[in-house]
Amino acid sequence: MKKYRAGIVGVGFVGKIHLETVRRLGCVEVVAIADKFLAKEVAEQWGVPNYFEDYKEMIDTMDLDMVHVCTPNSSHYEVSMYALEHGVNVIQEKPMALNVQQAEEMRDKAREKGLVAAVNFHNRFYPMTNHLMNIIKDGELGNIFSVTGEYTQDWLLYDTDYSWRLESSISGDTRCVADIGSHWMDLAEFVTGLKITQVFADFQTIHPYHKKPKRNVLAFEEKKDGEEEYELVPIDTEDNACVMFRFNNGAKGCAFFSQVIAGKSVDIDLLIGGYKKSANWNSAAVNSLTIGNRDSFNEVLEKGINTVHPETKPLIAYPFGHMEGFVDAFKQCFREVYESIDNKDKKYNYATFDDGVHEMILCDRIFQSSKEQRWIDVEK
Repeated sequence: MKKYRAGIVGVGFVGKIHLETVRRLGCVEVVAIADKFLAKEVAEQWGVPNYFEDYKEMIDTMDLDMVHVCTPNSSHYEVSMYALEHGVNVIQEKPMALNVQQAEEMRDKAREKGLVAAVNFHNRFYPMTNHLMNIIKDGELGNIFSVTGEYTQDWLLYDTDYSWRLESSISGDTRCVADIGSHWMDLAEFVTGLKITQVFADFQTIHPYHKKPKRNVLAFEEKKDGEEEYELVPIDTEDNACVMFRFNNGAKGCAFFSQVIAGKSVDIDLLIGGYKKSANWNSAAVNSLTIGNRDSFNEVLEKGINTVHPETKPLIAYPFGHMEGFVDAFKQCFREVYESIDNKDKKYNYATFDDGVHEMILCDRIFQSSKEQRWIDVEK
């Protein structure tokens, strides 16, 4: 089996997940990491043989097959474009970039170079969301007429909570929508096979200012005890977003995205209504799927080789009763991405840069809709 050489740029919260998870594939060696603040510390802790503060030096010297881009949104464009220009495949975190123009340039560069370019929309890779996609494709639910749900968190509830995501110069025009709403929208479109054609959105920001500690802060870091020195940072991105959708088959939908709902560490809910049946998936029970019936009992399906759609079976790594969760979805996504480097003709489920551009357009139109308080066409 070929051994691929990977480098990871950005080793904060999600970068460490990439580092740990990609090693589980068996065919990938993480030969280097790059991070301005944490490179040496993480390399020593995780046994990575090479580390750099400058990602360009890493790409120039390490003969990489793949770069994982796990940096703040504002640097996605420069890091991914540099890797692509130097003939290195890319998998990166969402959203693709700060704006649609950057995302389109990244997509076009990947096409020009003939390289693999993926966005880690990992929610596609839970066995039961993939199973749902396949049974909808087979017509089990009937034609879809409604797609509703939510993605809620609580990690930015207090004005003392701080992350770079709060600053639009780093995160982009939308924060909650781009950070977690993009996951929900990608999943909704993936499982239904439908495309969102129009949006109507209303945003809310609950704290006009957040207190930014005068030190480097990692995502999801627990607050330090006692008083810290901080500066007040004005907030111009949304905490809550209520969004209505129209889909290309005439289906209607709505979703609530929030990072300030107490008690919701991560709660993704997707409810799909069809003319025959409904389906409900929730991230709190990732290995289950509820099928709703009108004239019979509801069915609760559990993940297992003998319970899922035949095309879903490759996503199952462990026997019935053994849970597969967040990092397992990352693993299955990365497995497909790496497989596609030398086997491009096969159909894959991972999100490409084409999908990433589409999500950027959705976020842009949702932002516009909230500002103008009207329905906005997704494609103009």
